[in-house]
Amino acid sequence: MMAHKRPMIPIKSAQEIEQMRLSGRLAARTLAMIEPCVQPGVTTDRLNDLCHQFILDHGAVPSPLHYRPTVQNPGGFPKSICTSVNHQVCHGIPSQRVLREEDIVNVDVTVYLNGFHGDTSKTFFVGGSTSRSRKIVQVAEECLQRGIQAAQPGSHFGDIGVAIEYHARQSHCSVVREYCGHGIGRAFHEEPAVLHYGTRDKGLALLPGMIFTIEPMVNLGKADIKLMPDHWTVVTKDHSLSAQFEHTLLITEQGNEILTVVTSPPDSCSG
Repeated sequence: MMAHKRPMIPIKSAQEIEQMRLSGRLAARTLAMIEPCVQPGVTTDRLNDLCHQFILDHGAVPSPLHYRPTVQNPGGFPKSICTSVNHQVCHGIPSQRVLREEDIVNVDVTVYLNGFHGDTSKTFFVGGSTSRSRKIVQVAEECLQRGIQAAQPGSHFGDIGVAIEYHARQSHCSVVREYCGHGIGRAFHEEPAVLHYGTRDKGLALLPGMIFTIEPMVNLGKADIKLMPDHWTVVTKDHSLSAQFEHTLLITEQGNEILTVVTSPPDSCSG
């Protein structure tokens, strides 16, 4: 068996890091702007249109639009954000679907600003909530927090995965294994693949200057998923609820820095 080379993980320069702070903040501002618009009766297309215009108005472009054309989808991803509702795990395509009371929806935003990408997502309650939706949203957010806490200089990527999966299992939920976090910078997806499961002290060591996303997808039921005929939308096989939260993270000398945070009052939503 041929030996595989270890992936080359970009170490960002101080100038690149500052640019990524800007793209990360814009992604976070977009997500904060859209939150008040996530209401019963609103279509996911409306959320997409509002985010699309907001991103353009701030000198950036939406990274998902036309991303990764294939034979099945020659135009690539057809929208500017992903909206994944209830048992949709990820990559849901905005449409005329109307959000209903007690739905949950993950809104995934990635912007491309001045040559760098920033990526973040959050699962929102639509109107009210149920005990099941509150549980899965809480566990998914806690899994992201556990992953971030484990991402320290000198630790390993396996430590991130262990922290996430352990918390999900302790909460009687499951982690999707087929999709993972990723390096990010000048490219939307760079090395490394950031798994949301793993073995402690295994994998590459985390070094200052690495920037990547952590974005666990957590299911209330089993981890099994399937790809829908649109070749983008992923759903749980057992139709159980799924939730996800995501941040873009920088490893520093002292620990880590979340790049996708809002540092000023949120913009108003005109939806």
